[in-house]
Amino acid sequence: MSPRTLALDAALQTWLDTFGGREHPILAELREATDRLPDAGMRSSALQMQLLALIIELSGAERILEIGCFTGYGTLAMAVALPPTGRIVTLDVNDDWTSIGRAHWAKAGVAERIDLRLGLAMASLDQLFREGAEQSFDLVYIDAEKKRYPDYYEAALDLLKPGGLVALDNMLWHGAVVDPADQSRQTETLRGLTRTIHSDRRVTPVLLPIGDGLLLARKRGAVLPEPTTDTLLEGLSE
Repeated sequence: MSPRTLALDAALQTWLDTFGGREHPILAELREATDRLPDAGMRSSALQMQLLALIIELSGAERILEIGCFTGYGTLAMAVALPPTGRIVTLDVNDDWTSIGRAHWAKAGVAERIDLRLGLAMASLDQLFREGAEQSFDLVYIDAEKKRYPDYYEAALDLLKPGGLVALDNMLWHGAVVDPADQSRQTETLRGLTRTIHSDRRVTPVLLPIGDGLLLARKRGAVLPEPTTDTLLEGLSE
């Protein structure tokens, strides 16, 4: 037993990359194609996506929203985990990057499960609200412009069903969130949002040191009142 997360050296990281999960062969092809790009660092970690895929299978999720598609690696990982009737709406602004993913989605036989919407994320989210999508998604995965994360988070809570899950990538931001010298807007935004979610009574959160930091927050069915001294004492006396 250990109260601290194990530090990963190169050998342990390789072990995790090899045995941390089972990657669909077309998903592995897309990962390799993505890693040849100059912007490869934007790809979500394989282990992170294996975790989300497992959560999708465990929860029986059928409707997913992804804010930030890039080459569609994460999109494909989640689409493969969905049942045949499941659907994922994915948002991005870059047609060149997403075209890489579209070819692999078709090759994996899951293209019909994926609804790609190109354009600014907030405009696409507004369109979902106009379509009446409030409380219709089982899972929302956020991996887009960091400065808009607070807006994406609030939209996600409105779009999620009670009991649904919002997942936010890059919440450790390469360790910058604990560097007091880093006062950049992106870092400050992620720090502030982490604190906000930590105290947000609408959700049950956990921040995991996977990839660049994965924050999971389950939307509660009802907001619980803050405990008071009187209620705590009543609980002890029962």
